[in-house]
Amino acid sequence: MSSQPARSMPFPMLNERPEWVALAKHRKAMESVSIKSLFAQDAQRFDRFHVSHEGMLLDYSKHRVTAETMTLLVNLARACDVEGWRDRMFEGDAINESEGRAVLHTALRRPAADKVMVDGENVMPFVHGVLKQMKAFTESVLSKQWKGHTGKPIETVVNIGIGGSDLGPYMVCEALKPFKTRLDVRFVSNVDGAHIHETVKGCDPETTLFIVASKTFTTQETMANADTAKKWLLAALKDQAAIAKHFVALSTNEKAVQAFGIAPENMFPFRDWVGGRYSLWSAIGLSICLAVGFDNFEKLLAGGHAMDRHFQTAPLDKNMPVIMALLGLWYRNFWNADSIAVLPYSQYLHRFTAFLQQMDMESNGKSVDRQGRRVGYETGPIVFGEPGTNGQHAFYQLIHQGTSLIPCDFIGAVNIENGLQEHQRMLLANMIAQAQALMDGRGLAASGNDPQKVFEGNRPSTTILFDRLDPIRLGMLIALYEHKVFVQGILWNINSFDQWGVELGKVLAKNILSAMDKGGAPDGADSSTAGLLAALRKFHH
Repeated sequence: MSSQPARSMPFPMLNERPEWVALAKHRKAMESVSIKSLFAQDAQRFDRFHVSHEGMLLDYSKHRVTAETMTLLVNLARACDVEGWRDRMFEGDAINESEGRAVLHTALRRPAADKVMVDGENVMPFVHGVLKQMKAFTESVLSKQWKGHTGKPIETVVNIGIGGSDLGPYMVCEALKPFKTRLDVRFVSNVDGAHIHETVKGCDPETTLFIVASKTFTTQETMANADTAKKWLLAALKDQAAIAKHFVALSTNEKAVQAFGIAPENMFPFRDWVGGRYSLWSAIGLSICLAVGFDNFEKLLAGGHAMDRHFQTAPLDKNMPVIMALLGLWYRNFWNADSIAVLPYSQYLHRFTAFLQQMDMESNGKSVDRQGRRVGYETGPIVFGEPGTNGQHAFYQLIHQGTSLIPCDFIGAVNIENGLQEHQRMLLANMIAQAQALMDGRGLAASGNDPQKVFEGNRPSTTILFDRLDPIRLGMLIALYEHKVFVQGILWNINSFDQWGVELGKVLAKNILSAMDKGGAPDGADSSTAGLLAALRKFHH
């Protein structure tokens, strides 16, 4: 049996722990230390400050850290029982305490022979039962055995979801475009009608399949788009029975799914221990299966599981997610860095940072700890970024010469699938050069004695390098960041797996929508809300 979560035990504030105090003292000693000088002092620094695992390399040598820094950070991780919380997560304990749920996206990528117990049930047969259902459906559509209402095979798939039901699958489908199937897979998330209007433009209703991804089948934005898609389909096919051949559901609400017109056998379920931002590994990944094939989806799962094993077994000081989490805490809490730039040098990863924004900021954007106390330290950072080299011609100026310290994650693949290797060499040369420039800077003499051309340097970065961007490496990369976010949540003593901040705006939106229908304002509305609603009525035509 695993131990009970920390809520039941006396729990000191993080910044009151002796390990934190030791780090604060060390931070003062590091004030004038430059990363460049650390390389000059140690010719083997790269060897000491990088980790490799199954075709992936994490270089953290360009950080403001020494061996002592890392030892002190690992001491803090042990004091916060990172290893114990990690084990409880993998074992299926209800570590999402505010909602009384397990956190088991890792179970979705485990082998069928494994055993993971939740409330007395081994969930692995359920997980692999859904995978079997997804495989059969994918093969049916790709082989053209699945026919639309008029007997034509499916050519276009439109995934309708929002948040984790969109960001993860969309990111993966874009990242794995070199492996795409014959299907044209599109995504709709925004309740702005422009999104679905433009997405279905050019689609043939006879050959279009809609995937409606909503756990409850009540998500306002998703169901509004699903209803619009249904009207679009029925306007062309004129038969209610057509819905059953052109819509499938990723949900747990069978009654609502059937009421919509979707057959129960075309509902792909998942459990409440799968959080939205961690759900691409579940039935929510059906669009991925259709976009790149079920075999490649299985490889994605295998890559995630490979990183899981590393996270579970590697010592903390050689553990990729732990190292990244500790470095993030070092800058967030001891160097006043309020943001991190994630910079994939791959156009295929153009949605990766947007995906990470939800994973990180929705998980760790918290100001109250697990004991219900206001935290006395900073928590989740602001995550931003764009693919290189585009970002170099946009916001890198701020990173190089601005007044804020912004740690960077550079991400690159050596080999590519499109054959344009000379482009890739230029791309990777830029990536490595940017990391070097951030560290080295440029002094006044080298800048022609022009202060405006001086680069301060000493700006930290991590480089993540892998052999190629394939389904396995992508799975590893996603799981790497998942576990990094988890570890930081444990260090900050916050629950990374609820998102109450998302709920309030949704509730208020319903009240305002009701008021709009009545031509007034909600009871007790402030003058701004009332004035804006009046302006809406005035402008409406």
